[in-house]
Amino acid sequence: MARILKKTDLNLNVTPHSLRHTHTSLLAEAGVDLDEIMDGLGHQDDETTRRVYLHVTEGRKQEAADKFSNFMGNLTGKQNVS
Repeated sequence: MARILKKTDLNLNVTPHSLRHTHTSLLAEAGVDLDEIMDGLGHQDDETTRRVYLHVTEGRKQEAADKFSNFMGNLTGKQNVS
């Protein structure tokens, strides 16, 4: 990996683990099911996957807030559009 990175303009601190972490975070951001992510990572315990890889991203935080807002709006008859 170090040899390949020397030939690019990429950050030299990139590691296979950082690529794995980024890929997993993007899968979660895209809404891929936890079981599918775990299978791709070779994890059998979802605790490991959640603890190490599935930090809540800003996009997921906003999505959760929007869903809750719409849910509450549906209860009161006022739907929010964001």
